[in-house]
Order: sequence, then structure tokens, then C-alpha cells
Amino acid sequence: MTELIKRIQESLKSHKIDGWLFYSFKHNDPFAERILKFKQLGHGTRRCFYFVPSEGTPVKVVHAIEKTALDELEGKKLIYLSWTELEDSLKKALEGFNNIAMQYSPMNRIPYISCVDAGTVEIVKSLGKNVISAGELIQEFESILDEEQMESHKEACILLRKFVDEVFTNTAERLRNNIKTTEYDVQQMTCDLFKKHNMITSSLPVAGVNENSADPHYEPTKENSKEIKKGDFLLLDLWAKFDKPRAIYGDITWTCYFGDSIPEKYVKVFDIVSNSRDSAFNFIKERLSQKKEVQGWEVDEVTRNVIKNAGYGKYFIHRTGHSIGEEVHGTGVMIDNLETKDIRPITAGCCFSIEPGIYIEGDFGIRSEIDVFINRQFEPMCFSEPIQREVLRYDI
Repeated sequence: MTELIKRIQESLKSHKIDGWLFYSFKHNDPFAERILKFKQLGHGTRRCFYFVPSEGTPVKVVHAIEKTALDELEGKKLIYLSWTELEDSLKKALEGFNNIAMQYSPMNRIPYISCVDAGTVEIVKSLGKNVISAGELIQEFESILDEEQMESHKEACILLRKFVDEVFTNTAERLRNNIKTTEYDVQQMTCDLFKKHNMITSSLPVAGVNENSADPHYEPTKENSKEIKKGDFLLLDLWAKFDKPRAIYGDITWTCYFGDSIPEKYVKVFDIVSNSRDSAFNFIKERLSQKKEVQGWEVDEVTRNVIKNAGYGKYFIHRTGHSIGEEVHGTGVMIDNLETKDIRPITAGCCFSIEPGIYIEGDFGIRSEIDVFINRQFEPMCFSEPIQREVLRYDI
């Protein structure tokens, strides 16, 4: 038996789950291929299943036309032809096991992991099985960083933090020299730094000035970009990773003001946002130091309550944070009790953002984003230091 299957079985036992049922149809489940480290053979036009029990030998259920589909994986093989034979084969594969984990999220609470269609879940339930979410298993096998990955995340964060200062400083210098500078120019300056340091990104950075900073996913283009002038407020959100296998993203957001003195409205809102950010970090630190479990939704509540109590609750329009991995929005625990309710625990090796924001449409928005990594001692670490404590100001 391979070490991977042994690890999966040990995890199943620790979670008191009887087995993990992977299901693939036309390559619909990326977790199956990434976690099991295989590529479904053939066209993938017929349903196939791979069941890893908490004890015993894994079972493959494949169609007669694509009987070699899972040959890369160990275990005994059951071949079906008709849909009735498929259900009979599944019944045999799952016999003696009741609590079955699948890539399923009750009420679609965590859409990132919800790959199995409702009908397939119904088939398994019709066999008298209790289908439960594989969310915690997915986090354990896909979203826990090893030492090498942690280092790549750390190095990415350190560089991104330097890029912020360089981009803001260069923008201020251009404004002092009366060189027309737009949001698009700021975005491209940032992208040039990515290229210079062999980094890649899934999508282009956010550079929003004044009212555009109130759009969390604002995308400046060469055609629609707003010019930056003295007296303007700028938000820069940048994320990137090194262009190498298994590299992990860094993702941070900073804000600055170009002018003589920062207007009070920016100072006031930034203080609320940074307080909520720090409250979340300290909450995680305290709970973990007490060896108490902390779930993603609980951290979201902490940041959200700080902003609500300050009277800005309706302006905080997204979750507190997302999982970070080889994809900037990973599949581990989300810091979320708004868009979803993520009840998965924050564990050693997890990496995620904390990025509360207040967005006043038509005026401005402030977000302060840090990345948090939980080390093996269950201590939260932030590598993009120094953390922003006030809106940066540049004389023009």
C-alpha cells in the first residue's frame, strides 16, 4: 500500500470517517487528480469512482469502455456497463462503510469544494450511506503548506511589500515632475516588478484612485483608467507567486495619499479597518495559544463586529479573508461568515488572508490586507512586515 493511501486512511480514522469516495466525470473533480496524483486515462466520458476506506483495500469502479481509467491507482477493480450495474458496483464497493466523505458541501456553504453533483450524492445516499463533506480532508491534503512552500510564500510576501513602497514612491515622483500617471500605469509598474523578479499572477493588480478604490475588484484598463493627481487617494492590491512548481502566492493591499495632509475621512476609516484586522490576528493568536479550536467563520465575526460597532457595517461587503495556496484563492479554510459559513478549523500549515475593508460607493474605499501562516507551533505568522499602521502620505 502506498504512503499516500496510508496517510489518507490515518486521516479518515482521526476524523472518524469510514471512507473517502472520489468521483470523476469529464475531469470534473480537480481534487481527485491533485490529491491522488493521477490523471484520468482515456476520454473521461464515463463515470468512475475511487473509494479509499479507513481500513482495507481501495476500490475502483470504472466503465467497460474506459476500464483502464484508474489503472494508475492501486486497488481492486469493479467494471460496470449499465447504470444499474454502476449502482450495484458502488453498493459492493461501499459495503460495510456508512459515513462517506465526498467533494460535497451541505447547502453549498463552501462552493470551492463542492464538485459532486446532487444526483450523484443522491445515488450514494440511496445505498443507505451518510454523505459528509470532505472539506477538512481536502484542506489537510491540499492546503497545508510544507516548509518549502512556506518559504516561497514568505519570500513572495517580502517582495510584494517592497513593491508597494517602490510603486508608491515612483508614482509620487512622476506626479512631482508633472508626468501624467494613471491607475493603469500604476498597475503596469507593479506587473513590471513581477516580471523582473520572475513572479507570475493569476490576474492583474487592482489600482484604484478615489471613488474607484470603493470597488473591491476594480480593474483599470488602458482605456478606462483614471489619472492620478495631487490630493488623490490610491489603493493598491497586488498578488503574485514565483514562477516555479509548488510556489505559494502572497497577497497584500496598501493605501496612500498624494498631498500635503491626509483628509480626516481617510484617517478615520483606516483606523477602523486596521483595528478590525489586528483584532482578527490577535483573536487567532490568543485562541491557538490556549490550544482552543478556531474556525474560519469565527474570525470573520471578530473583524465584522469591530466595523459594525463603528457604524460602518453595511460598507463591509465581502468576507474577511480567503485561503492562499498555489492559487491565490485556495481551497483551505476561508475567513468567512458572510458569503459562506466556513466551519473548518484553522490548523498548522494553513495560509490565508485577513483583509477587512470599508467601501463607500462614489467616494472611496479602504482595505488593509495581510497574509497569515500558522506555523507548526500553532503561532500565526505575518511575513509582509512592516504591517500598514496608517495611510502613507507622499508630498507632491
